[in-house]
Amino acid sequence: VQLQASGGGLVQAGGCLTLSCGASGRTFSSYAMGWFRQAPGKEREFVAAISWSGGSTYYLDSVRGRFTISRDNAKNTVYLLMNSLKPEDTAVYYCAGSQRSQISIARMTAPALYDYWGQGTHVTVSS
Repeated sequence: VQLQASGGGLVQAGGCLTLSCGASGRTFSSYAMGWFRQAPGKEREFVAAISWSGGSTYYLDSVRGRFTISRDNAKNTVYLLMNSLKPEDTAVYYCAGSQRSQISIARMTAPALYDYWGQGTHVTVSS
């Protein structure tokens, strides 16, 4: 499975962006999917995850209520809608796919649980 993230850019604080992650392969709909981010000098951080069906989601506390993860299995795509962006949201955002679809989505916060990674897309939020 190959993942391709897009949609990053420069936005003012309070603005919004939608990230997309397209996947190759016919097994996308069986994978749990996640978004992570990595700011300069910091470790990769979990942002959001969604179950294979889209029925369950989980968020980092600091983005809950501002970000929404969703997926369209017919299009092999997962999205991250980011509203009310803050300068502290500035990072490279990565999408990731996991074959561990039997694990509760609330536990899918560790990078090691994901098998496939996209290349990252830059998000910069100016104050």
